[in-house]
Amino acid sequence: MTVAESPRTLAAQTAAPQTASLSPILKQATPVVVDHALGSWIHGTDGNAYLDFTTGIGVTSTGHCHPRVVAAAQEQCTKIIHAQYTTVMHQPLLELTEKLGAVLPLGLDSVFYANSGSEAVEAAVRLARMATAKPNIIVFQGGFHGRTVAAASLTTAGTRFSAGFSPLMGGVHMAPFPYAYRYGWDTDTAVDFALKELDYLLMSRVAPNDTAAFLIEPVLGDGGYLPTPPRFLAGLRERADRHGILVIVDEVQAGFGRTGRFWGHQHADLTPDILITAKGLASGFPISAIAAPTELMSRAWPGSQGGTYGGNAVAAAAAIATLDVIDDEGLVENARVRGEQLLSGIRDVTAAFDVVGDVRGLGLMVGIEFVSHDGNTTIPDAATALAVQQATTRHGLLTLTCGPEGNVVRLIPALVVTEDEITTGVARFASALADVAARNGRS
Repeated sequence: MTVAESPRTLAAQTAAPQTASLSPILKQATPVVVDHALGSWIHGTDGNAYLDFTTGIGVTSTGHCHPRVVAAAQEQCTKIIHAQYTTVMHQPLLELTEKLGAVLPLGLDSVFYANSGSEAVEAAVRLARMATAKPNIIVFQGGFHGRTVAAASLTTAGTRFSAGFSPLMGGVHMAPFPYAYRYGWDTDTAVDFALKELDYLLMSRVAPNDTAAFLIEPVLGDGGYLPTPPRFLAGLRERADRHGILVIVDEVQAGFGRTGRFWGHQHADLTPDILITAKGLASGFPISAIAAPTELMSRAWPGSQGGTYGGNAVAAAAAIATLDVIDDEGLVENARVRGEQLLSGIRDVTAAFDVVGDVRGLGLMVGIEFVSHDGNTTIPDAATALAVQQATTRHGLLTLTCGPEGNVVRLIPALVVTEDEITTGVARFASALADVAARNGRS
């Protein structure tokens, strides 16, 4: 019998065609299957319209399928789709870099492009270590920086991101984040505590002359939608300057206007040494970047920056259009005003419910923390948070949960969201919360 006639080959020829499915580990937060989407609305194959307060986890900054972003991508597709940027250069990347220069913090005038937030985080850490010749990175409790091995090693927003594939990258050390509600303190007390513990870490475990960088988000994302207090960020900058440590600010989720400033760190007295951006940069097309002063960027080792798909031409064209839309339509200011409306509205409709322990946010990043009570003890309540998140879908509002204990519902509208859409979203959230509370017999 020849190889071609082997039993396995013959069986394969007569068997039914194999079918494939998505990994069973991938879980959808909602049952919605999208037919089409525009602006703040997703239209499902079920015929229903859903107000989208998830925006692909903060990605569709200019809303779904903004006409100018769509047109820019379509036009670029007729010219060149993939132009590998260490082989040939393409015009969209040059134009995007020029436009980014106008919004980047003063002095951060050199840019490297990748595809995802995780890749950009790893590029930033690699640059910091190479530039300083120091091994250690200090992260802060609750931070999320990605799922690739190094990025997951830097992530402390939940063990699910880093468990099961040890050993993780070495040289990563964690300091407390000033999470005032968790500690039961006011913000100033939490900041004083976190800075004091950081100083103790630098004295007891992680020597400053072995430390390359602090890495922090201006608003914790998966860690619970917690704005980082401005005084804490200023304290990091002061310690970094004193000890010769770099400050890396992860703006993957908080950047590009989402907090009501173009960059989330601009709410504080802080200029980063390295800035990371992704998500809202191209309204849904995959592209990310790090920015640093040219002198610092030039200390990266030759060959340490690159990638097959980095700085894709179509994604770059979409990013240019995104920047133009944000500027022309005043979307940073819209995020500030609509964010204040959203935060105020959610606080009003949750005030009577003792299952809601805290409502916080910055711009169009709002988190609602759910708790239960055992005497004087407050207990994170992930079950109620999930029930509310699921109920919002039934009421036509798409939301997500987050937080290390899964007890925070987060709201992430597009920067184009209108006053009426915020009013509608708040009303739908209130209805969902009331339904869950009534079902559980709780207020």
